[in-house]
Amino acid sequence: MNERLQRMYEIGQAPWVDEISREDTQQGGLQELIEDGIVGVTSNPAIFQKAIANSELYDEQLQELSQKEDDPKEIFWEIAREDIRDACDILMPTYERTGGQDGFVSLEVQPDIAYNTQATIEEATRLHEMVDRPNLFVKIPATLQGLVAIEEMISRGRSINVTLIFSLERYREVARAYIRGIKRLIESGGDPSGVRSVASFFVSRIDTEADRRLEELGADDLKGKLAIANAKLAYKIYKDIFGGSRWRSLEERGANKQRLLWASTSTKNPDYSDVIYVENLIGPETVNTMPKKTIEAAMDHAEIRPTLEGGIGEAQELLRQLREAGLDYEDVTDALEQEGIQKFADPFHELLDEIKNKGRQLARQS
Repeated sequence: MNERLQRMYEIGQAPWVDEISREDTQQGGLQELIEDGIVGVTSNPAIFQKAIANSELYDEQLQELSQKEDDPKEIFWEIAREDIRDACDILMPTYERTGGQDGFVSLEVQPDIAYNTQATIEEATRLHEMVDRPNLFVKIPATLQGLVAIEEMISRGRSINVTLIFSLERYREVARAYIRGIKRLIESGGDPSGVRSVASFFVSRIDTEADRRLEELGADDLKGKLAIANAKLAYKIYKDIFGGSRWRSLEERGANKQRLLWASTSTKNPDYSDVIYVENLIGPETVNTMPKKTIEAAMDHAEIRPTLEGGIGEAQELLRQLREAGLDYEDVTDALEQEGIQKFADPFHELLDEIKNKGRQLARQS
């Protein structure tokens, strides 16, 4: 195991990889990452689009499916099922070794239904049944409509990865939705011990958007600080909510805490350290999901020590300074949520086009 990833895990943070492809599941790449210390996998439509477009390993299945199915969306779910199931099976020993805390693989509902509660509930249910693995997380975006679906799925005993969280207030609502779902599950006679959840709080995109606005405001001295401060304040909310007596009464019934997961932790600005969103957010009961490039950088030169609970006062002061400088925090996070849905919707549509076109070509060759 890589010593830096091992140290991260000893502190209480689970390192996951934010990529999946058939090369990873069929040619040993994922197993190598596990040996390095990676204990989970996340995916999204953009990741699948890149994987299918850049690999010939999908061609045989794509050809076969295209001969009997016209709907590119149905073809995609068949392809995704194979990759996600394989990844779940590879990570099953991790899931068992960690008592069901890690070893998860995430598959997201289609982005087009992010604002449709009922459609999200139906698709999340379908994806859980389709993959049929205990270590599957279905990802649901934390839109207002998504919150209702998240609570409903948790109340049905399903494990959910809540994604696209940007603001502190929305994170608070996500944690409350999870707790309401757990309460309903217990009240209906269900066992909450098998239900797991993570709240995926996005990091680097915050700095990308805030920095652009701060430059326009002439406040360059405040750039590159909001993302880390925002995440630290989210962790304080986590500690408050899941450290209180109300939560403890649920924990005594077997409920598991909904861990915070740091998402979007690759560095977008080349002026910043390539491990800035790794080194500054290390703390217990958290997850950091990283693309392979960031994992490689972290394994090579990240300084691994507990950093998440330091500088809370400074983080609160920074928010005050940003408002004083004219930055509208709520507008930044609202814009990022809408943009986040779009950034997953666009590659999803590109993916469907890719499947349609590549499928036709392969079908003609047969």
